[in-house]
Amino acid sequence: MTIQQVLLLLLLWICLPHPCHTEMLFRRTPDLRPKSFGGRALGNDGKAIHRQKRGWMWNQFFLLEEYTGSDYQYVGKLHSDQDKGDGSLKYILSGDGAGTLFIIDEKTGDIHATRRIDREEKAFYTLRAQAINRRTLRPVEPESEFVIKIHDINDNEPTFPEEIYTASVPEMSVVGTSVVQVTATDADDPSYGNSARIIYSILQGQPYFSVEPETGIIRTALPNMNRENREQYQVVIQAKDMGGQMGGLSGTTIVNITLTDVNDNPPRFPQSTIHLRIPESSPVGTAIGSVKATDADTGKNAEVEYRIIDGDGTDMFDIVTQKDTQEGIITVRKPLDYETRRLYTLKVEAENTHVDPRFYYLGPFKDTIIVKISVEDVDEPPVFSRSSYLFEVHEDIELGTIIGTVMARDPDSASNPIRFSLDRHTDLDRIFNIHSGNGSIYTSKPLDREISQWHNLSVIAAEINNPKDTTRVPVYVRILDVNDNAPQFAVFYDTFVCENARAGQLIQTISAVDKDDPLGGQKFFFSLAAVNPNFTVQDNEDNTARILTRRNGFSRHEISTYLLPVVISDNDYPIQSSTGTLTIRVCACDSRGNMQSCSAEALLLPAGLSTGALVAILLCIIILLVIVVLFAALKRQRKKEPLILSKEDIRDNIVSYNDEGGGEEDTQAFDIGTLRNPAAIEDKKLRRDILPETLFVPRRTPSAPDNTDVRDFINQRLKEHDTDPSAPPYDSLATYAYEGNDSIAESLSSLESGTTEGDQNYDYLREWGPRFNKLAEMYGGGESDKDTS
Repeated sequence: MTIQQVLLLLLLWICLPHPCHTEMLFRRTPDLRPKSFGGRALGNDGKAIHRQKRGWMWNQFFLLEEYTGSDYQYVGKLHSDQDKGDGSLKYILSGDGAGTLFIIDEKTGDIHATRRIDREEKAFYTLRAQAINRRTLRPVEPESEFVIKIHDINDNEPTFPEEIYTASVPEMSVVGTSVVQVTATDADDPSYGNSARIIYSILQGQPYFSVEPETGIIRTALPNMNRENREQYQVVIQAKDMGGQMGGLSGTTIVNITLTDVNDNPPRFPQSTIHLRIPESSPVGTAIGSVKATDADTGKNAEVEYRIIDGDGTDMFDIVTQKDTQEGIITVRKPLDYETRRLYTLKVEAENTHVDPRFYYLGPFKDTIIVKISVEDVDEPPVFSRSSYLFEVHEDIELGTIIGTVMARDPDSASNPIRFSLDRHTDLDRIFNIHSGNGSIYTSKPLDREISQWHNLSVIAAEINNPKDTTRVPVYVRILDVNDNAPQFAVFYDTFVCENARAGQLIQTISAVDKDDPLGGQKFFFSLAAVNPNFTVQDNEDNTARILTRRNGFSRHEISTYLLPVVISDNDYPIQSSTGTLTIRVCACDSRGNMQSCSAEALLLPAGLSTGALVAILLCIIILLVIVVLFAALKRQRKKEPLILSKEDIRDNIVSYNDEGGGEEDTQAFDIGTLRNPAAIEDKKLRRDILPETLFVPRRTPSAPDNTDVRDFINQRLKEHDTDPSAPPYDSLATYAYEGNDSIAESLSSLESGTTEGDQNYDYLREWGPRFNKLAEMYGGGESDKDTS
């Protein structure tokens, strides 16, 4: 057999679809002298040199991985031409896996694999074979080496090196802008078939993004994506082998894409005109007020520069841009004179400092506002020690805590005492108050930085002898943050778990938000409120956490919804935490994990009314029952309540009829003619406002003479009714001549109250409404300020 024939047979065997079966033949030479292969060479002595022909016929063995049969997998056969079939030869196998993974039949030379082989663990095995005489133990053939190569099958899915990628792309990017490239690897043999040929596709994130099938590069798919509309996107990428064909294995990864900001929004003032006031005695550099333009962009793209571009007061005022608050502070540039000019008009412009030329068409990136400044006339008013005050205070201080003190003096030689007050237009919620004598500003209501971080107050100083001449100074109160808010879920999560879910499967990624703003940034920790046998939470240490299953398989028949309490805590001091509950629905899913149905109604109620209809019917029945019960209760309450309380009640028996009568002009209550003419009384009429329990027979009384005085008549009737046991006491009068000992509350009379004005505080009169304004002006000393003597 020639070499070409051997190679041809080997090629035909490789192409066969059935398991590999290779036979290695031993061919014995007829004598000990080597035979030539048809070529001859001459040595130095002139004798022919022959090339030795071995008795082994070399063949490479092939074996499929992941064999699932019950018997040992047949590899091939070793055979020597010295083997006569009488069992005199013994075949020996050595090398990689010999005796454990690969065994050989000593008599026949058949080689078998004892277990399944994974090509990804080892691609080929090198072994050595030898045939010896069983009796003499001498080799009849020289030892030969051969290779068993493992053929690959598609048993490994593509995997990504990271489960979650984070990427960013500028907003307003053109279609096709590269975002990030993800690459998956496949442990199968790339040189054999399509087992390791990977194709990428996008499962979630369309139509905003796309992915190149061959390279895995994610690109933008929509133009002009605006960060101000949506900033975060989650894209799910699938990598599938077998060239993406059906039957291939796949793996997925999540890519969280953030749109970064570009300067595509101009600054805008919330109003077109603003009115400020400034006393004429304000020194140079005094802050009059501030203007602020809002910009939807962030960072340097939202930075604004303010300047005065026009007006009749360009040489009298300056504007300074405050970088941290992005406000324009208007200050006095030159001394003001009320008699010279009383009103100034400025035109202030706000313009972005970093403009992107690509977005000029969205401009102009500036806006203007008209600022009117009124100069107030003063007659040597008090002068503050500063042109403005800035106080910083933590939001958790107690009520009444002094946050700072303003100081002012009277520039006159008389040095009159100064009275301080707050301009309530700058503190409409009355959060702060000021001590009128020493200028100490203190809190009157709790502070909350999350509601308002800055409070721009205006403190008024006036001479006590001349309260009309005042000086104002701006006081900026900055509220410092303390950790007083617990973190909560960032959004409402609609979570579901598949019935065929496996343990450790990701079903939801959660995140949290906190109203506080610590200096070191937000850091959240996630945990379960209690050990849950069905789910667990895994903290990603990036302010997110993953919800994973802890067991295999869920059933909508047993439990359709799970409630999972998750504890979220921060890392600031004091530590704040809250418990959020995730509602996890059990749903039917396909083999890829896509939700198909979450309703157990179709399984439990295949026919008949739906759950909603049954609930509606039940509610109607309950409402009807409630109406019947109320109707029965109303019928029972028709029984008259007693007018007089029980004698066991220790309280005074005072019966109120809420009927004061109409005075002398009331002719409906009684008829004076009846009193003067008792004979005109027909029958005793009963009260119509109540239903008496027992009806008594009216008693006939003797009639009085015509000239009987009315007073005597009434006294006579009163005496008769006092002695009549059947007459109910509809009218009763109790006279108490002794009031008892002095009360610890002392007298309630205002006649004994103190008469000194200094002992009374009449500030509360202003809170009673406009009817008491006159009294408040007569007795009150200020708007909610404490006066000190």
